[in-house]
Amino acid sequence: MTELAGAGIPVTVTCRVLRLSCQPYYRWLKDPITTSEVVQAYRANALFDAHKDDPEFGHRLLADEARDAGQAMADRTAWRIASANGCVSPM
Repeated sequence: MTELAGAGIPVTVTCRVLRLSCQPYYRWLKDPITTSEVVQAYRANALFDAHKDDPEFGHRLLADEARDAGQAMADRTAWRIASANGCVSPM
């Protein structure tokens, strides 16, 4: 949208053609990275560090290590993040 706006096409027209609301676009433009994305990134880093130290650990032990490092999360959240990033035990 920014490129189209730079080319002289108004954002409102682009949103109308794409059947999008303008308000969420402007909200995203103001703050493109949400707080939950930052929290998830810190959690993923903690899980990755734990996996790097002990690659045979499963998601529950990785979650315990991440919690010890200060990144509190549920085991299910640890599984979701670890499996999405390939930090799961090969067993």
